[in-house]
Parts: sequence; C-alpha cells; structure tokens
Amino acid sequence: SLSRLRFSPKFWKRRKIRYIPSVPPKAIPRGYTIVERYPLYEPFVHAVIVQNPSTGESKYVLDELQLDALEQSVYNQILEILLAEIQSPKEEVRDPREFFDIEAKKIVKKYRISLGWLPEVSWSKILYHAERDLVGFARIDPLMRDPNIEDISCDGVGKHVYVWHRKYENLETNLVFKEDEEVDDTVVKLVHMTGKHVSSAFPIVDASLPGKHRLAVCYRREVTPFGTAFTIRKFREDPYSIIDLINLGTFSEEMAAYFWLCLENRASIVVLGGTAAGKTTALNTLACLIKPGSKIVTIEETAELNLPHENWVSLISRRSYGLGVNQSGEVTLFDLVKTAMRHRPDVLIVGEIRGGEAYVLFQALATGHGGMCTLHAENIDSAVKRLTQRPLDIAPAYIPLMNIVATVQRVHLPKAGELKAYRRMISVDEVADYEDYRKTFKWRPAKDTYNSALKKGVMLPAISERTGASIEDLIEEIQRRKNVLHWMRERNMRSYKDVAAVITEYYSRPKEFYDKEVGGSALA
Repeated sequence: SLSRLRFSPKFWKRRKIRYIPSVPPKAIPRGYTIVERYPLYEPFVHAVIVQNPSTGESKYVLDELQLDALEQSVYNQILEILLAEIQSPKEEVRDPREFFDIEAKKIVKKYRISLGWLPEVSWSKILYHAERDLVGFARIDPLMRDPNIEDISCDGVGKHVYVWHRKYENLETNLVFKEDEEVDDTVVKLVHMTGKHVSSAFPIVDASLPGKHRLAVCYRREVTPFGTAFTIRKFREDPYSIIDLINLGTFSEEMAAYFWLCLENRASIVVLGGTAAGKTTALNTLACLIKPGSKIVTIEETAELNLPHENWVSLISRRSYGLGVNQSGEVTLFDLVKTAMRHRPDVLIVGEIRGGEAYVLFQALATGHGGMCTLHAENIDSAVKRLTQRPLDIAPAYIPLMNIVATVQRVHLPKAGELKAYRRMISVDEVADYEDYRKTFKWRPAKDTYNSALKKGVMLPAISERTGASIEDLIEEIQRRKNVLHWMRERNMRSYKDVAAVITEYYSRPKEFYDKEVGGSALA
C-alpha cells in the first residue's frame, strides 16, 4: 500500500507539521563561481556546483524555489487538509508521487476559494513542497532526485550534509539540520518508509528505502555525541555498463574482453578494494558479461546488484524481527549461501564476504560452480591473509579456487591542471597456487595505461585444456571481443541493456555477428 511505501497520514498527524526552507536566500557562497547548474525537478529545484577559484574547493548548492509568507500560511493549512482527506489506495500503487499529485489537485480545487486567491505559480510551489514533505524524502528529497549523487550523509545537528558526486566526488552542501527535532523527524520518516523501527532504545538501523536505496541510521545522542546521523547509499536504476567503465578508464578494452572470455568458461573472480573504490560497481559490470541463460544467484545484505539476465535469483539477508530478547527470524548471508546451493546455480555471486559465508562460497567453487564476490582489501597479499584468518578461515589449499583477483582503487591523476580522483583496476592477478600469483594486467599511472602479460598467466592454459583451443586461438578470441567492445564504444552503445543485447547476440552467433556488424573476418 501507499502508506507502507511513503505516505502515512497517521504518522504525520502525530507530529507538528511546519515548513522549513531547504535553501536560504542568496545560496551561492561569497567568493565562489558557478561551475555547473542542472535541473533536479524543473522548475522547482536545481543543483548548482560552485568553486572557489583561489582554493579550488567545490560545494554543492541546492537552489530551490521558496515560499513567501502568504504561500507558507496556505501551505500549512492545505497540508492539514491533505492529511485529513487523502485516503490510502485500496491497491498497491506503482508511483506514490503520481497518486499524491492526482489526489492533491482534487483537494486543492475543492478548497482553493476558501483558502484565498493565489496565482497558479504559487499553487504549483505549494504542491511541490507538500509532495516533497509527505510522499518524498522531506528536506533531502532534491538530493535523492539527483542521479549524479551516490551517497548522502548527515553527521549530526548543525553540520552540513555531504554528498558523493560522480563527477566532483565529496562535496559539502548548503543543507543543514539546525535543530535536533528537524533531523530526528526526518530520520523517523525515513525509517518509517523502510517498515522498520527506530528509538532511543534501539538507535541503530540498517534498512532499504523505497527504490532500493540503503539507509544507515544512528538515532539521537545515544551512540553519537553530535545528534542523529544518517547515510544513504543510492541505488542506481541505470547501472554502469562495461562500456561506461571502459570510457571512464577503469579498465581497458583488452581487460574487459579477457574477463568476458574467462567468465564464459566459469572462472571465479574476486574484486578487491578499499572503501568507495568501486568494488560493487566493478562486480556488477563484470557479472553482466556472464553468458545469457546461465542460472545466477546473487546474495547481498542490501540489494545493490542489477543484472540484465532473465535466469537470475536475488537473495537478500534479513535482520531479526522483534525487539530485545524477543528477536527471531534472522536470515544471514551464511544461511543464504547454503540456500543458494539448492538452486543449482551456474554462477554464485556474493556482494561482499566477511564471515562464514566465505567458507560455503569456496565449497561451491570446489564443486565446479562459477563464483564472484568482493572483499575489502588493498591488494592480493592482504586479501589472502584475510581469507586464511578468522573469521573467514579459508584453508590455504582452497585459495587457488579463486582464479582471478582484480584490485580496484581510487587514484589521483593530474588532468587539465586539476588533481582529480578516478577509479582504476590497478592489477589483475591469476592464482596459480597459494602464494603463487601471476600478474596478467597492471596499471601504469604515468601514462594511465595498462600493460598485459596474458601468456604468463594460468587461465588461458586452463581454458585451452578444457576447450581444446590453442593459446593463440584464445588470444585471437580476446582480440575479437575487444573489437566488439570498441565497436560498441564507437556507436555510443553504453546502456547496460543495449550492451547485454550485443553480448547475447555474440554468444548465440559469434561469426555471423562479427562479420556482419564489426566487419572482421577473424572467425572465418
């Protein structure tokens, strides 16, 4: 129902509704110049990126239409009327905002004469703020609308909200929760939208918002001296494709073609990296190269993976129900990995391994299943140390079961006179044995290029033995797939659905597709 998703009149009637401007007048800081401006919800709110020319510091400014004194008075009245008269729908609705917009316009038409004359522009502004505060994400709703934002974090009362922007990275915004009540009410609303509970007795919440956005909350001053804090990791509806990451320089065409061939032959891949290095993004992108029709089971704490495959089962862990000593019904990653094996997957993907689920995953690899996962580690040596020690406890004899270890990092490159951060897959190692690793790709920071040494690895000989193709044939196949990827880049085919369609066609009729579309004859 709509009330379960985003809108609960009973919830808001228990609280004093008041209009709080999201953006103060004269929002552009003194000494800053506008670098970029783009709409978030035309014409009501825009994002403005500003920069201080002398220091190079950038900030994110929300430029939102404000209500004047008369509009604010009408807003307060109409909000009470909307809460009293809008009824939750009898059936599930796909778009709560659309439902609210239709119902709110009916009610405004009914009461607008008694509320006094206002121009249409004013009513549009009032309904925008009502939608934002009731069925949206309240004061952070404009940030949730911005597809360029990956993370939103509030560190406490009186502190600026920060965002992680795909283009400009970590930015301070002009949004500040100045009072405890403001941020507390916002967080209670957000947690209510997830169907969870937060209170001083249970101040920590980790849940999924509508739209699969990940919410982490520390409530009031029970666990943080700065007051209520929260972080939202946004879910990307249009995930990065392999072409996107090649265009961004995360890895090369040859690396992508290499992964494509290895995944076709059920190689297991572990993606390493630190915080915000792009592990999950790289994992999701590589998983899209898996052969269509393969049975894929993904296991995560919060839904972040988004695959184009039809034969895909997504499993999500669940925290226990109840409070205090009455908690029950918890479903852990360990439980899900064991359950996934009963689905007979061709490929088992674990979002991140941190505990006992690692043992079950490696057991699956030992029985011939393909597998992929991420692991928090800076390099392959530290990853193996983590895997072989508690709580993961993987026997050294099982380490070669992870065929390929790909390491991603955030790196800084001087480009166009600016020192900006980028994500790069700095190395790809093949595991021959415990403590015996063969580096097949290595990033060269001086020129921002990649060196390859495919013939020194162990994957191509293993694939050759399994398929009967020679090493030279496999290298030629990698080159053909590299050409296919380059062909897609030239045609700006970056959508993950378009890329998936090309990959599917290449799998089904490689020679015909390559000769007709790419224009080569290497398969002849």
